[in-house]
Amino acid sequence: MEVVLPRCPLPCGLLLLLLLPSPNTGAVIDRPAEEGKEVWGYVTVREDAHMFWWLYYATDRCKSFSELPLIMWLQGGPGGSSTGFGNFEEIGPLDSDLKPRKTTWLQAANLLFVDNPVGTGFSYVNKSDAYAQDLDTVASDMMVLLKIFFSTNREFQSLLDDNGLAEVFKIAEQVLDAVNKKHYKEATLLWDKAEVVIENNTDGVNFYNILTKSSPMSVMESSLEFTQTHLGQAANVFFNMEEDFMKPVISIVDELLKTGINVTVYNGQLDLIVDTMGQEAWIRKLKWSELPKFNQLKWKALYTNPESSETSAFVKSYKNLAFYWILKAGHMVPSDQGDMALKMMRLVTPQE
Repeated sequence: MEVVLPRCPLPCGLLLLLLLPSPNTGAVIDRPAEEGKEVWGYVTVREDAHMFWWLYYATDRCKSFSELPLIMWLQGGPGGSSTGFGNFEEIGPLDSDLKPRKTTWLQAANLLFVDNPVGTGFSYVNKSDAYAQDLDTVASDMMVLLKIFFSTNREFQSLLDDNGLAEVFKIAEQVLDAVNKKHYKEATLLWDKAEVVIENNTDGVNFYNILTKSSPMSVMESSLEFTQTHLGQAANVFFNMEEDFMKPVISIVDELLKTGINVTVYNGQLDLIVDTMGQEAWIRKLKWSELPKFNQLKWKALYTNPESSETSAFVKSYKNLAFYWILKAGHMVPSDQGDMALKMMRLVTPQE
């Protein structure tokens, strides 16, 4: 029997790590911290649940890795592999042909890819009931991994916001309280049917970039079971998250903004599955007290470099909320517009 995985958005979340870890233990591979090096390992986050992480140290020629930010990349889906999609297709040191990427974010940051939730990519479960089925479990698993990661990779502890730990736990509790108690599995199934209708009436539009026919990761498609299993999107992870997938999280964003945490939204102009109008629509629903002032701002044009005369993106930013609209890019912004994505990352961190 062939398992057909519903097409689902693979949003690329990048988070500045602001968690102060408590001492913990875990089995990881320990190697010297040097520019251009990489380290990886597994953390057992629950019984029968094992999460994989892959760390690259920054390669900036003028600065030590310890002077640059640490960015954690979490692929969406749920079930998309960070070590596959995000790493080789978007921002890692090598592209999907294993050639050096000119716009790798390693030029300006250390990169931590985590295959999350468990069962995604190289992360795995020993039993089927160990898959995460709600946001509570996903968040709990990630907290376990981060505590062990920082206790093992102590060179990054200086990058942490020591005063933010209490707020992080407070927000985590508010996040759990904000999750809607209703069941959303039916909404997920209807969403999938809507995609079929759109596809049938648009000559098979590519949901990730409306101007192309090829799907993400096409160059990495292989008959090898290993490649298909670990570098693609895990069907079992998505199916176990069906009831949680369509739950709104606008209230969570409101809490982040209220607490003063920087929130950055970016969107590709040619993205259909998570389109720009949809992003603007949910932002307008925020109850953040500063939202009226944010809405009054005009979009500011951005260019990849001072010499360029071609607009590459627009941005609107007020206090701790920013929205980047990337032109000529689909869902996988770093793949379509690598130079602009790298510039955006530097603006967000901030390095420009």
